[in-house]
Amino acid sequence: MFNMKIFKNNLFSVAVAVLVVLGTSAVHAQGDKKSSAILDAMSNRYQKIKSFKATFTYTPKGEKPLKGEATVKGLKFRLKMAGQEIFNDGKLMATYIKETNEVNLQDFDPTSSGDLDPTRIYSAYKKGFKYAFLKEKKEGAKLLEVVELTSTNKNSQVDKVQIEVNKADKSINSWKIFQKNGQEVTYTVEQFQPDVTVADSYFAFNSKQYPGVEVVDLR
Repeated sequence: MFNMKIFKNNLFSVAVAVLVVLGTSAVHAQGDKKSSAILDAMSNRYQKIKSFKATFTYTPKGEKPLKGEATVKGLKFRLKMAGQEIFNDGKLMATYIKETNEVNLQDFDPTSSGDLDPTRIYSAYKKGFKYAFLKEKKEGAKLLEVVELTSTNKNSQVDKVQIEVNKADKSINSWKIFQKNGQEVTYTVEQFQPDVTVADSYFAFNSKQYPGVEVVDLR
């Protein structure tokens, strides 16, 4: 079964994202010219977006696709997947577990949220990875460019990531994460809405909306 803990440690700690702490410049990129050009064009496209909402599927190896949703605004994000909902208002992170009607609260530290934070997925490649162009492939009417990122961080749980970028507009079509423990998960973007209007309160957990919820404060 899909491991939500691994997802939290390595995707926000989505599936998706943008805009915060763009890391080192492309001058320091560790890749061939073709892969660097593809990734930089992709990153530049998303840097201009102030907020977004995305729906996606995530498919653990050997299992059926599951649906997820992410909304991001600066450092704030809210993720829905695997029977859980994660609220992050930039300071406090709340993980709500529907099955047990329980929420875990903890301080949010943006410096320790993992290699592929959902607010940094489009710029994460600039630090901690080396990369190479693999191939072009057709998917329906789309022509996709496939780039492989290999982690240079010995302490990371991520071994490598394969990103498929739409050649026409440099948007991300999907990405596949290979864990060092052998687990693999593929994320495919189904719908992407840039510059959505969303109130800051949307990213904060409100216990009044979850009657009887058990609050576990881990701070």
